[in-house]
Amino acid sequence: MSNKNIGIKDVAVAAGVSVTTVSHVLNEVSYARISPETRDKVRTVAEQLGYGPNRLAQALRTQRTGMLGLVSEDIATTPHAGRIILGADEAAKARGYSLMIINTPGSASLESRQADVQALLERRVDGILYATMYHRNVELPANLGSVPSVLVDSVATGGNITAVIPDEEGGARAAVGALLEAGHSRVGFINNTDDVPATRQRLQAFRATLTEAGLDGNAAPVESEVSEVQGGYEAARRILSREDRPTGLFCYNDRMAMGAYRAAAELGLTIPADLSVVGFDDQELIAANLHPGLTTVALPHYEMGAWATEHLIDAVEGKTDVTLMALHPTILSCPLVRRDSITAPRQ
Repeated sequence: MSNKNIGIKDVAVAAGVSVTTVSHVLNEVSYARISPETRDKVRTVAEQLGYGPNRLAQALRTQRTGMLGLVSEDIATTPHAGRIILGADEAAKARGYSLMIINTPGSASLESRQADVQALLERRVDGILYATMYHRNVELPANLGSVPSVLVDSVATGGNITAVIPDEEGGARAAVGALLEAGHSRVGFINNTDDVPATRQRLQAFRATLTEAGLDGNAAPVESEVSEVQGGYEAARRILSREDRPTGLFCYNDRMAMGAYRAAAELGLTIPADLSVVGFDDQELIAANLHPGLTTVALPHYEMGAWATEHLIDAVEGKTDVTLMALHPTILSCPLVRRDSITAPRQ
């Protein structure tokens, strides 16, 4: 807790440095020539005395409010938004910033999304995070560039704003690799029908990983449906009814994997003894609660929210230029989460 009776002069006296030095350290002035030892000492003394900077005075001096805006699609209807918000909020608090959140429907018009951004600008936010419900290319409101901005889980159609996205290809390679490592040589893929980066990149990685393992990736069975439970069920029924049915199945997401579990049961197949399954997303309510637990690939929603916030704050404070990073989005890894849905195929 900060002590309102403690001022910057008290910190300076206790630390044996000037008021200017204390100000530069606590406000993280990048150009100040202050040794790491002195910086640590000032921060320690300030914490011990309970000194907190006067936010109002700081805002007047720096012309910053300490507020960040976050426009997030469909907060209430997807678990992914919550993880992005949590990562962003914790990163913001660690740097002394607060987060103001606006929900926008994924189907909202460009004019509606521009109004959401304008609402944040009118509240004098220092920067804006723009998060989409799933990895896609997005046309952005023109007013988003009025303050430093970073995209989360999306890339701008014009490619002119810094973005952070998941490693779709690497995640798919990890999923297929887990099936290959278990000894499966007949591997199928049930894919999404939407024309989004994940659909294309996961399919490409699926085929490439099989080919690199000496199998015919282009001939491996692929069935596509809407990326929900029913779509997964229908695609799995088709792919598992083949005479040369796969013994390993990679599913576009965990919801489709849930449908595949049902299809397998109806066909008399036991998971993982007769069919090994791996998903994508690591939706805990699904993946951890299927029986057996679903091996899947985790999307780095928390990490993307935190990464975007850290770099946005650096841009707000003049420590980096996010426009220099706009040409190439930052890609964060999608780790494999092992549970019990994969085993060696029957001989």
